[in-house]
Amino acid sequence: MNHEIMERIGEIRGLDQAAIQAAKLHISNLTVPPGSLGKLEAMAIQLAGITGVVKPSFDRREVIIMAGDHGVCEEGISAFPQEVTPQMIHNFLAGGAAVNVLSRQAGAEVVCVDIGVNSELSHPDLISRKIRYGTANMAQGPAMTYEEAMESILVGVKVVEDAVQRGVQLFITGEMGIGNTTASSAVICALSSISVRDAVGRGTGIDDSRLLHKISVVEQALKVNAPDPLNPMDVLAKVGGLEIGGLVGVILGSAINGCPVIIDGFISSAAALIAKAICPTAADYMIVSHASHEQGHRLLLQELGLRPVLELDLRIGEGTGGVLCLHLVDAACRIVNEMATFESAGVSGETKEQTK
Repeated sequence: MNHEIMERIGEIRGLDQAAIQAAKLHISNLTVPPGSLGKLEAMAIQLAGITGVVKPSFDRREVIIMAGDHGVCEEGISAFPQEVTPQMIHNFLAGGAAVNVLSRQAGAEVVCVDIGVNSELSHPDLISRKIRYGTANMAQGPAMTYEEAMESILVGVKVVEDAVQRGVQLFITGEMGIGNTTASSAVICALSSISVRDAVGRGTGIDDSRLLHKISVVEQALKVNAPDPLNPMDVLAKVGGLEIGGLVGVILGSAINGCPVIIDGFISSAAALIAKAICPTAADYMIVSHASHEQGHRLLLQELGLRPVLELDLRIGEGTGGVLCLHLVDAACRIVNEMATFESAGVSGETKEQTK
């Protein structure tokens, strides 16, 4: 693996155990029955461990939409043409997509990164980091070179670091790329025991016949490339995508910089699986926003060992589920920052049954 990537990954540290214990003690003294805050309590404790602060808050948060195209679209695996990728990027930049609407509500910034779109794009707000004009057709050979896969991760890490310099404290993974559920399915199958039939879903809404074709294409890609399940970089290069690699970098970059990262849906979770395979400690910094309607996502989350916060039957991508989860992150933070303790409120705490 690239020396620079290894060096940066070495900066990732485990959660701050002192802050975790202090957060648990604080929450145990809040004016609620023990454990009654459920996932909000667990989230507040995790956020304390990530930040080292018992009462954190995140005023600056950013959705990073990684955009790239996929050569496997040549196989007819999507209901939408590849031209939709650049068209949707212009929609993001104009503020008209679902993720933009939900981000405005949640007080999050949206940035879009061209890491591998198969067309020329120019916009003053676009972050242009194009590595190549889309991946190659993974059904015929490797999606990209090993070096390109490593570069895609470094792009994600550096985009996060630039954002941290601007004061961003929390990140949400977003993506755009027609064909990326196909690549994500192949990644998942290569890195886990999940079968192709269980991993491959309908993506943009394909019918039964095209679903069977999509399954066969993923099977062919895995057979042709024989990605090494013990080498996540090999998997990313052979059957992944440039935007998936970029998201791996966003996740690792968040962990390097001690920032929480909210994982969106199926594609983002595939990137999370690669990130965890590269550095298991990175999973400590992940908050899984939701279980999507895409087939295989629940199995993928089981592989990650992480529980989703929401279940809304979403399958939009873009970072939409991640942005919706921000409201619950804010709720967890407000609880520890604003709720009274038994002592401050003059409320009697839990009594222990006395034995004679």
